Amino acid sequence: MNELLKLAVDAHGGLERWKTFTKLTARVNAGGVLWPLKGVPGLLDDYNLELSTRDQSVIFNRFAAPDQRSFYTPNRVSIESVSTDETLQSRDNPRAAFDGHVLETQWDQLHLVYFASYAMWLYLNQPFLYTQPGFVTEELSPVQENGETWRRLKVTFPENIATHSREQISYFGEDGLLRRHDYTVDVSAGATGANYASDYQEVNGIIVPTKRRVYPVGPDGQKVPEPLLVSIDMSEINLK
Repeated sequence: MNELLKLAVDAHGGLERWKTFTKLTARVNAGGVLWPLKGVPGLLDDYNLELSTRDQSVIFNRFAAPDQRSFYTPNRVSIESVSTDETLQSRDNPRAAFDGHVLETQWDQLHLVYFASYAMWLYLNQPFLYTQPGFVTEELSPVQENGETWRRLKVTFPENIATHSREQISYFGEDGLLRRHDYTVDVSAGATGANYASDYQEVNGIIVPTKRRVYPVGPDGQKVPEPLLVSIDMSEINLK
């Protein structure tokens, strides 16, 4: 791995420690204007997350209703009843369901499960994910923001990882911690996002940001402060 990625991985707790864990759980509250815009307000207000740190597998407990949970893999999403184990909705090849979408296209619950699950899996596996086979990283020129110098890492994702876009940029402070993460959202007509990470917490030796705030990106590459697209607040984080 290149020098910047090693700095970031070490700052977040180190790759060897990360490899000892297979599962992350957290309580999550997600807000922002994106969900009403897409016609799915309130479904992510308060849920319990379970995800694998090894492969793209995510569960949202209490998704949309207290007695429901959602399941995600890149090839299938579903919503089930907890009390009866009945599958209420499901979709194979879920990314294809976004074909032809524009920013204002309304989502159903399975669209939301797919998008929110792959996004949370990405955010909570950063920056360790970038060390996996198939990822290509390149350090770009640094930038000044919030009175700090942030080093930028361009990351090209392999085709087997479901994510926002193949190329993304992560910004790291002098301490090696993630400050910002930029991408375009292919499933939403290439909308841009500047995703800010903050309020770090140590969890079993791993340093995890408990807050995310996502804003649009202007033509100059700077964040547009309004509207707040997505807010993510996490608590009760655990690694097993």
